[in-house]
Amino acid sequence: MMILVKDQSTNFFDETNSPTAPALSIIVPTRNEAANIVSTLLPLQGMRRRGREVIVVDGGSLDDTTRHAEALADRVLVTSPGRARQMNAGAVAARGEILWFLHADTIAPEDADYTLLRTLADGRRHIWGRFSVRLSGAKHHLLLSLVARMMNLRSCFTGIATGDQGMFMHRSAFDAVGGFPEIPLMEDIAISHALKGTQGRPACPGMFITTSSRRWEENGIVRTILLMWGLRLAFFLGANPAWLARRYRRSSHIKTCTDGSKSSPRPG
Repeated sequence: MMILVKDQSTNFFDETNSPTAPALSIIVPTRNEAANIVSTLLPLQGMRRRGREVIVVDGGSLDDTTRHAEALADRVLVTSPGRARQMNAGAVAARGEILWFLHADTIAPEDADYTLLRTLADGRRHIWGRFSVRLSGAKHHLLLSLVARMMNLRSCFTGIATGDQGMFMHRSAFDAVGGFPEIPLMEDIAISHALKGTQGRPACPGMFITTSSRRWEENGIVRTILLMWGLRLAFFLGANPAWLARRYRRSSHIKTCTDGSKSSPRPG
């Protein structure tokens, strides 16, 4: 079930007075992200003034996430938890031809929409893509800078993007692969494999977005690297995503959502 908490989609553009729907819909899945959501949504306000659509899809937060988001998004939806399910719900509600999935603890440059739309302007060359990523704590931990560099290099080498990199795509490509598989972990890796197989490798524009380094800082940098490698290898070898999710929760020091605390950052 999906509930529409707030619809402000005519604040900056009016579909009835415009011959076209917004070129870009930005979909932000959230769960207990009151501490981060304002920082994520503020850089998107200029994009809203340029006619981009911002949709927040909340997975039943027990904090003030939706209240903080209401003034900064065109639509706020509430659905059952599960990042893949939430992003799929946002895609269904979105009116844009281009879909950009941005994690709630990730900050994008204020002109990222221009770069994204230019990248996909020629649909015959690029159908989907991702940004490069920086980690927020890299200034204090040099190893985190190396982690981000390796994430970007790995993606360039494999043609597989992760959710931290702000994946974007034509709606036609999203629909062609059936959206995100509604699995509890690795949904970003799974859709990347599907997109790569049907649409080719992702575009990688030369722009960085900054994502939270909290999972590395709270769980230990080296420990988290090894955990991520192990989970991805197990997924590649066919491990059940539900088992992987249980293993991740057991290995993580970050509190899970069940007690009303912040959401647990996950691989990808």
